[in-house]
Amino acid sequence: MATECTPAHLQFHAFGRRDVIGRFDGGRITSDGGGVLLRETDVRLGLLDRLAGCFSDHRNANSVEHGVRALVAQRVYALALGYEDLNDHDELRRDSLLALLVGRSDLTGRGRWRARDLGCPLAGSSTLNRLELGTAEGAATDRYKRIAADPEAMDRLLVEVFLESYAQAPREIWLDLDATDDPLHGRQEGRCFHGYYRHYCYLLGSNIEEVNPDNLAGAAAARWLRLSPEERERAGLMAPSHKLRVAINDIVRERLIRDGHVGGKAVETEWSGRRSRHRRCQRSGRGRIWNCDACAGAASTGAAERAVSAWGKESRCPYRRSDWS
Repeated sequence: MATECTPAHLQFHAFGRRDVIGRFDGGRITSDGGGVLLRETDVRLGLLDRLAGCFSDHRNANSVEHGVRALVAQRVYALALGYEDLNDHDELRRDSLLALLVGRSDLTGRGRWRARDLGCPLAGSSTLNRLELGTAEGAATDRYKRIAADPEAMDRLLVEVFLESYAQAPREIWLDLDATDDPLHGRQEGRCFHGYYRHYCYLLGSNIEEVNPDNLAGAAAARWLRLSPEERERAGLMAPSHKLRVAINDIVRERLIRDGHVGGKAVETEWSGRRSRHRRCQRSGRGRIWNCDACAGAASTGAAERAVSAWGKESRCPYRRSDWS
């Protein structure tokens, strides 16, 4: 059987006096040319330099090819270009354009120290993995994960960059954070169950905990009840459904009554004609029992206690359910 060989070039019909030839030796080609615009933005903001300053590097400087700034820049640029996974960098480490964005002077990797790294100007997934998994407590003594981020410094940086975009700092800032709905299909580290989407995914922030999906109400109520009275004043409970919200309110209400934190003069409100929105709020047992889920939410945060005098003038519950949704 004859061997089929791919030709070095393809000859097409000429265009006038010009030859039309297709070749396959175009060299280093990229489809991520928009990255140079991101680089221009960073040159103006200096964001990556400031972000790299939020990391502590405990590695031996004489044995380091990729500095913290280069590693951070490589990861950030790749994320911005749509390469979320670390294993993408096993191929991206050969990308000359990404090396240009990162700031490497050797764009082709010809000057790498080890022969197996020749042709790869950037770090691979294993090196970047150590950047992401290092901790402040163990980075100084760990054998591999010797780079650690300072989360508080990173939070401050985000606020500073935001404020710098204004000529004068705004008086008030509203944050609307939504968890990403990216379902996970394994037991990945950092996964959490999302009560609304009913599957496991990664959630924003580090102050999260994994709970049994069959006991979401109990876990949410227990988390709130562990807060100090001062923290409770600044915290609120949110739930994706009315059923779950009522269950959380019931648990919080029973615990507050049992501990004697909810009580005082009973306030009777008139029966609301909209039964689907409110039920009569009445006194029962040792403390105030809010049969309306909105009032239960108000009582659990202390707002009901502060509004007792106002309630005497109201013909119905002053708290709408939408206020606690």
